[in-house]
Amino acid sequence: MRRSLLLLSILLGAPLAAADSEPDAWWPQWRGPLGTGAAPAADPPTRWSESENLRWKIALPGRGHASPVIWGDRIYLTTAVAAEDGAVAAETEPGRRRRGIAVGGPVRFVVMALDRTTGETVWQRTAREQTPHEGTHQDGSWASASAVTDGARVFAHFGSRGLYAYSAGGDKLWEKDLGDMATRNGFGEGASPALFGETLVVNWDHEGDSFIVALDAGSGRELWRRERDEVTSWSTPLVVAAGGRPQVVVAATGRTRSYDLESGATLWESAGMTTNTIPSPVYDDGLVFVTSGFRGNSLQAIRVAAARGDISDSESIVWAHDRDTPYVPSPVLYDGILYVLKHNSGILTAFDAATGKIHYGPERLPGIGGAYASPVAAGDRIYVAGRDGTTLVLAAGPEFKVIAENRLDDGFDASPALAGKDLLLRGRGHLYCLTEQP
Repeated sequence: MRRSLLLLSILLGAPLAAADSEPDAWWPQWRGPLGTGAAPAADPPTRWSESENLRWKIALPGRGHASPVIWGDRIYLTTAVAAEDGAVAAETEPGRRRRGIAVGGPVRFVVMALDRTTGETVWQRTAREQTPHEGTHQDGSWASASAVTDGARVFAHFGSRGLYAYSAGGDKLWEKDLGDMATRNGFGEGASPALFGETLVVNWDHEGDSFIVALDAGSGRELWRRERDEVTSWSTPLVVAAGGRPQVVVAATGRTRSYDLESGATLWESAGMTTNTIPSPVYDDGLVFVTSGFRGNSLQAIRVAAARGDISDSESIVWAHDRDTPYVPSPVLYDGILYVLKHNSGILTAFDAATGKIHYGPERLPGIGGAYASPVAAGDRIYVAGRDGTTLVLAAGPEFKVIAENRLDDGFDASPALAGKDLLLRGRGHLYCLTEQP
C-alpha cells in the first residue's frame, strides 16, 4: 500500500511527506481515517479563541458545508461560489415558512487545495459552472459532500454537478456525470463518496430512481450498479472489512443494507431507520452502528460478520435504542464508547458500544444550543462544534466532564477535521486552523 502510494505521488504530484507516512495520521475522508469520527494519532488543542492557539484563519469563497480533508501538508475542500449578480436568494412564499434557497443563476463548483502550514491556496479548480436544477435547504449548500483523498488523488463529489478526480497537483484525471437528483422538498444533496483501495462508492438516494454505484478510482469506469428502493437519504456509505470480504453499509429511510464491495450483491438488510436518514454509520470491533432521528428515533448495533438476508428480527441486531438519537450529526465512536447527539441539539448521550448500557445522558452541553456538525475525538477528548461558534471539549470516557468551552466569531455547520496537532474548523465564512502555540 505504501509503495503504491509513493509511486502515485511521484506520478501525480502528491506531497512526498504524505506518501511516506501512515494514512491513519491524516484525515482523508468524511469522518476521519477510521470512518468513526476519531483521529487516533491526533493531539489537537483544548483551548482556543480568535487570539489564542490560532495558527491561521482565512476567508473562504462561496458557500459550502463540506468538511476539510487532510493528507500531509495539504488540505482539500469544496465550495459553491455564486455569480457576482447573486446566484442564490432566500426562497419565500406568502403565508409559508421559508424552507430553502432558490436557484437564481450560475454557480461555480470549486475544488481547493490549501497549504496546511499557512492556509494559502496551492491550487483552485472550477469543476463545473452551471445553474443548479433545484434549490437546497436554507441551512445547506450546493457543496455539502466532503472530498476524499489517498494522498495522491483527491475525489470531489458535487452530486448532480458531477464526480471529479484530480491529482494532488491539481490536474483533472477524470469526471463522471451520474445524472440529476430530485431531493425531498428540494432540501439538496450531501452524501460523500467512500473510497476503499481502488474502489469508489457513491450512494444516489433521491425521489427518482435511486441506486448505489461502484467506480474504478483510477479511471471512473463503472464496476457495478444496484437499484435501490429508497427515497432521499443523505447518509454516506461505510466500507467495512468484516466477514472475510469488504462490504458497503448504507443506512437509509427504508432499510439499512449491506453490499459486497466486489460484486455489489446484497448481503443483508434491516428495517428500523426513520424518515430523512442523514447520519453515517460507524464501525468497530465487529459492530456497525446506524442512527436516525427525524419523526422518530432509532439506533441499532449490528454484528455484521455473519449477517445475511433480512436481519430485522434476528440476533445480528445486538442492541437497539429508540430515544434521543441524531437527525443530522453522525455519532462518534471512540475507545468502546458511542457518543450520540439528540436531533440537532446540544444534548449528548454516551453508550457502552458493546452492550448499549448508557454511561451518561441525555446530558445538556453548556454553550451548545444547536449542532449540525458531527462530534470528533482525539487525545482522550471529544469535540462538539455548535452552530453559534462555540466548541465544547469533553473528557472521553464513561463520566461526563467538560474540559473547555471555546468560542470563535464564525458559526459552524461543517464537521471538524483533525490531524497531528491541528484542529480544522470550517465556518460559514472562514476556515480556522487551531494548534497549540509555544
